Amino acid sequence: MKWEGDYMKFTSVFDIIGPVMIGPSSSHTAGAARIGRVARDLFGRQPKWVRIHLYGSFAETYRGHGTDVAIVGGLLDYDTYDERIKTSFDDAKEAGMQYEFIPEEAHKEHPNTARLVMGDDSGEMSVEGISIGGGKIEISEVNGFKLRLTGGMPAILVVHNDRAGCIANVANCLAMHDVNIGHMEVSRIERGHTALMVIEVDQNIDDRILQQISFIPHITKVSKINN
Repeated sequence: MKWEGDYMKFTSVFDIIGPVMIGPSSSHTAGAARIGRVARDLFGRQPKWVRIHLYGSFAETYRGHGTDVAIVGGLLDYDTYDERIKTSFDDAKEAGMQYEFIPEEAHKEHPNTARLVMGDDSGEMSVEGISIGGGKIEISEVNGFKLRLTGGMPAILVVHNDRAGCIANVANCLAMHDVNIGHMEVSRIERGHTALMVIEVDQNIDDRILQQISFIPHITKVSKINN
C-alpha cells in the first residue's frame, strides 16, 4: 500500500479484499495453497513425498485454520478457490503423494513460514515460503539459495555454474524471444560454484524457450512459474 496526499493508494485489488479462497484466513489458507503450488511448479511435477516444516503461527494453528489441507492442495496444483482443497488429503492418497507435517519450534523472521522438502525417484528440492497476508506470498529460499520471489509474476529459476557470461547469455536468449525482464537477482552460496538466477518476466514462458536456456553452457537446471 502507498499513501499519496490524503488518499491511500493500493497496488492491487488483493491489497483491499484479498483473493477468492477456500478457508477462513487468507494468510493461513490462500497463502499456504500458493506456497504449495509454487513449490510444485519449481519442482516441475507432483512429488511422491513431501515433508512440510511449519514455523510460527503456521506451526501453532495449521490444523484449525486449514493450512494443512491448503498446502497439500497446492502441491496437487489446486488454486486458492478450488473446492477440492477441502478433500486434498484424500486426493493426495489417491494420487500416491505421501506427506508429513512437522511443527518446528525454531524462530523464523516471519511467523507464517513453511519449508517444503519434496522429492521422487528422480530428485528432490527444498522450498521455503512465507505467507505475508492477503493471499500474497514470498519464496525466500530454494535448495539453500536465499532469494525473494513473490509468485505474483511469471518467473524463471536457472541453476548454473558460477561462470562469466552465464547471466548475459540467459538475458540474450530471453531478448531474442521478446521476453521483457521485470526483476532479476542472482544468489550463490560460494564463489565459483553453483549459483541461482531468479528472473521475473512480463509474460508466461513457452517450454521451447526454457529448452533453449537449458542448452546454454554451464546451465544445469531450469524451472518456471506461470502466472
